[in-house]
Amino acid sequence: MLMLWMVASPLTSAAQEHDYFEVKAVPDTTQIRIGEQFKLNLSARVQLRLIPGINFKIVFPEVPDSFAHFEMVERSEIDTTGSNNVEKIFRQTLTLTSFDSGRWALPPLKFEVFSTTDGSYDSVFTQPIEIDVNTVAVDTTKAFKPIKPVRTVGWLLMDYILYIIGGVILLVIIGLLIWFARQKKVPKYVAPEPKETPYEEAIRELKKMEAEKAWNNGDIKIYYTQLTDILRVYFEKQFRIPALEQTSGELLHNIKPITILNQQREKLQAILTLADLAKFAKLQPAPQEHEDCLQKAIDIVEWSKPKAVEEKEEDKTNPKA
Repeated sequence: MLMLWMVASPLTSAAQEHDYFEVKAVPDTTQIRIGEQFKLNLSARVQLRLIPGINFKIVFPEVPDSFAHFEMVERSEIDTTGSNNVEKIFRQTLTLTSFDSGRWALPPLKFEVFSTTDGSYDSVFTQPIEIDVNTVAVDTTKAFKPIKPVRTVGWLLMDYILYIIGGVILLVIIGLLIWFARQKKVPKYVAPEPKETPYEEAIRELKKMEAEKAWNNGDIKIYYTQLTDILRVYFEKQFRIPALEQTSGELLHNIKPITILNQQREKLQAILTLADLAKFAKLQPAPQEHEDCLQKAIDIVEWSKPKAVEEKEEDKTNPKA
């Protein structure tokens, strides 16, 4: 088994001649005030030249967070120094404190050493260390001093310079934003004028069908669908009637309040009736009936055109001198 030796005193190193292992636990002070911290320096020295060829492992003391009136504040990592052939020194520093006044002894701390060469094991302890934990001294011979009033600290410009600079920068930014907003001219919205009035659009489409004789271009069903759609679109745009979503019967009923359309009720009914028969009953009207329906549609649009259109046409016919 390895032969281990202890230090006789925590404050001195008393290694005997030929001793190859010694440990120390040395505080940086033995007098502290309550709550004050002190350091406990742990070290283990191994004389390698005295134990050639032996491999070993040293375990430092396991110091709990709270023990014997002391509290652990911090523990450092174990540091190793020394020559590989002469000696090795292992060091660790514990930072301790105490909140109990009095004289308290740090208990012996156990170092353990293992021989990895032959498996032997042993322990060595440090000597206990007494630490005086003192309270704050109070001179009771002097009278108690009154509590001092709250002191007012004078106002200094430099204490608020950053706030002042920040406020000035913020005001400048706000001013620039307002200035740019006023400089930016918002274009006045002008509603675009329609290219064609509902009347002009309907007459153009009907005249186009008349010129092309659309009833000769193919399916009669398509011809009547196109003819009635022109009228329905015209009614929606000119008189705000949802004509495209209504059946023929609903459309004839809804034009009653509109006098100018109701006056053309018979012509509109004839167009819608013949168109429904051609589209849904597969009726084949005579060629003359196609042209007649188209003319009735033109008459309805011309009859119901807005007054402004009539006045415009009269001005073109009878220009002022």
